[in-house]
Amino acid sequence: VFHFDRWWNPAVEDQATDRAFRIGQHRNVLVHKFIAVGTLEERIDRLIEEKKEVASLIVSNDESWLSKLDNETFKALIALNRESAIA
Repeated sequence: VFHFDRWWNPAVEDQATDRAFRIGQHRNVLVHKFIAVGTLEERIDRLIEEKKEVASLIVSNDESWLSKLDNETFKALIALNRESAIA
């Protein structure tokens, strides 16, 4: 699987990758992500990985994920957008 155009939502990429893992698939599936160094793609990749990490912590069975978040990540998680708060 080759990901050329990265999505902001990691679930979209995961779904595209999962299509290669069909029932009865016996061979390994390799996933390649093309990212140019020093570009917006690299920043998007970093954001996607951070989103995946936060999501995996939240989906766990306990609430210990709250103590694992750093202050900035926690603030970003609970912060309201000014426009959203007014509407």
